[in-house]
Amino acid sequence: MAIAYKKSLATFSDVVSVEEAEALLEWLQKKTTARVDLAACTHLHPANLQVLMVAKPAISAWPNDAGLAAWLATALKN
Repeated sequence: MAIAYKKSLATFSDVVSVEEAEALLEWLQKKTTARVDLAACTHLHPANLQVLMVAKPAISAWPNDAGLAAWLATALKN
């Protein structure tokens, strides 16, 4: 799995595909204090981006890839 869930932290790694979106949505709906670590993420499918945009979890770390980080920061920051 490209997303590891621990208590209130979801850690994304490598390529996060469309198959991850439903589980991510369900987890975020249950975790009101959710945080997301995107540091090791290299690709995020748009379905997961949409989930993050709606749920608005706290981002604890942006991707190490500067281009991906800039793109996600633009989409996810209020």
